[in-house]
Amino acid sequence: MDGIFITVEGPDGSGKTTALQEIVKQLPAFTNQVIFSTREPGGSPIAEKIRDLILDTAHTAMDPRTEALLYAASRRQHLVEKILPALAKGNLVLCDRFVDSSLAYQGYARNIGEKGIYQVNEFATDGIQPDLTLFIDIEAEVGLERIQKGGDSRENNRLDQETLAFHKKVREGYLELARKYPQRIVTINGQQSPEAVLKDCLEAIVLRFFK
Repeated sequence: MDGIFITVEGPDGSGKTTALQEIVKQLPAFTNQVIFSTREPGGSPIAEKIRDLILDTAHTAMDPRTEALLYAASRRQHLVEKILPALAKGNLVLCDRFVDSSLAYQGYARNIGEKGIYQVNEFATDGIQPDLTLFIDIEAEVGLERIQKGGDSRENNRLDQETLAFHKKVREGYLELARKYPQRIVTINGQQSPEAVLKDCLEAIVLRFFK
């Protein structure tokens, strides 16, 4: 059986991490495949060390291109150590963030441009793309309010220090990606209840792979 690669994306505070955790619990009702869940940046020992560098709140001087390259380096290590072996075993892999995050955050919000980010990640991943991406969409103001209230089981990291304008551009980047890649990216309304978000996510997965 071939593996299935699903990513969950969204702006900070969207609830994507919580949704992914619940998806992992519910999916065994629909498939006998082994469910393997992971996250980016990180997901493997070396990639986690790079994550620490990227998200350290003390590293405010980090150049946007340095940030983009570190994300790509972490992604490469994670891919070869964890994601590709799991897919080779026929697992269903669920990943919290992947290349779309770099396109939205560094390409759009950091104004580096989609082309450069796409190229460096094409090199890092050998062109590997998810079979399906669930984009949990939420207004930037709502996401930041959730973060301030301590929701979404999140750590406090360097990106949380960014302005509202930055987070609005992140969302705009995601919306543009969803428009460009409608066959791969399914948009989920993240401002619904967590139960409704989970229901929509599961329906998208089941319709794509298990009907």
